[in-house]
Amino acid sequence: MSAPLPLWRSALFVPAIADKFIEKAHTRGADALQIDLEDSVPPERKAEARARVQAVAERVSQGGAEILVRINRPWRLALPDLEATVGPRVTAIVCPKVPHAQHIEAIAEVLDELEAERGLAIGHTRIIVLVETPGALAEMGAIARHPRVVGMTVGSEDLSLSMGMLPEPDGMYVPAMLCVAAARAAGKLPFGTLGSIAQFADRAAYREQALRAKRLGFAGASCIHPAQVEILNEVFAPSAEELAQAKRVVEAFEAARAQGLGAVALDGRMLDAPVVERARNVLAAGAAIDARKRGGTR
Repeated sequence: MSAPLPLWRSALFVPAIADKFIEKAHTRGADALQIDLEDSVPPERKAEARARVQAVAERVSQGGAEILVRINRPWRLALPDLEATVGPRVTAIVCPKVPHAQHIEAIAEVLDELEAERGLAIGHTRIIVLVETPGALAEMGAIARHPRVVGMTVGSEDLSLSMGMLPEPDGMYVPAMLCVAAARAAGKLPFGTLGSIAQFADRAAYREQALRAKRLGFAGASCIHPAQVEILNEVFAPSAEELAQAKRVVEAFEAARAQGLGAVALDGRMLDAPVVERARNVLAAGAAIDARKRGGTR
């Protein structure tokens, strides 16, 4: 289960029972679409939503976006959610309110069985972890290290509620940085921004929120409104200037090494290993985005 990390700058929620959102989801340009079985589905419609997952996944994937499914947390809901979700179109499940690594181990055991039964490669269904309780903050490192986990995010609304605070940048800063550290240490993707996911009316403010998240190490974010998709795709992609500078850095470094030089300088700055590696990462991100565009998605 050492598949490469995906390119998910934006992951747009799509309620499994909302036909008006499902109809146009594939046109929104999101890198990933999250079919939601949790918060957007009332209890009396959970079974209906579950029964629709595979058909909705087939429909919304037609634009090339990868398909995620957010399941419910209580085991009596989570288990039938998993039964309904595992299939060739679903790349990953999003697990809410994960308390510790043992919870992910139990989920993974069920996924192993379902994938084997359905002729899928073991490990096909990856996991995105939602940390939403104070106790889980200390467990993030162990959670992120599970081989099925591909990404981690802090659920600002639920975490702030359980901690008696507001979902604002001051309170979310420490949990957010713990998420970045745990995910990056395990070679996984940290997702999210420092603020409420429900804030979308002020697009300029949302863009600043996303820019700050990128500067702090996040790779992308979930969103609830189509207007947020374009902002996330732009913010979490290298700009033309960033790509040009990264290319200059790598070329200068490689030219100096070819000449047997030990010290490399560019524009009055020494190019040490982290600077060059960061430049290579920028170029790799740009190439991945170009490949996605050529494949018909943003």
